[in-house]
Amino acid sequence: MFIQTEQTPNPSTLKFLPGREVTGRSVVDFTDPANAGRSPLAKRLFEVDGVTGVFLGSDFISVSKAGDREWFAIKPSILGAIMEHFNSGQPVLTEAVADDHDDTGDDGEIVKQIKELLDTRVRPAVAQDGGDITFHGFESGIVYLHMKGACSGCPSSTATLRAGIENMLRYYIPEIVEVRAVR
Repeated sequence: MFIQTEQTPNPSTLKFLPGREVTGRSVVDFTDPANAGRSPLAKRLFEVDGVTGVFLGSDFISVSKAGDREWFAIKPSILGAIMEHFNSGQPVLTEAVADDHDDTGDDGEIVKQIKELLDTRVRPAVAQDGGDITFHGFESGIVYLHMKGACSGCPSSTATLRAGIENMLRYYIPEIVEVRAVR
């Protein structure tokens, strides 16, 4: 098994490409070991000293590290954990994943447009950088988005929100006045 790695805009996160499907069409973000119980792969990765986050994408794994750790020191252990997992035959996830966007109840036309634009124009591009952005809400002209994986804590995430996503959404949906990230 050959696992490729790619840098992301976030220096604390690396993207690992195992050359096979990881989660299929869904994405899952594990921000600490306590919530990794439904993923044998995430649990295994959190056992590597210095790993602070695991994001599972359709065909990639983004791993975040503690600021005091160096990639050259922990990358071999991460590669070994990924290889061990796929060779073990265990599933990546032991339970199904819910829809990516937060459920806001009865979506109005504007919310439907926002979700469609996010799914078709934003999320595929962000996935290439090892992350994901999902809809969290829309109120008084403000769109609230949740940044995951490499996007969470990325130094360029504010620029991505303002210059990229906000401008694009405002172009298509004039009712939008601002885009904000939520945690």
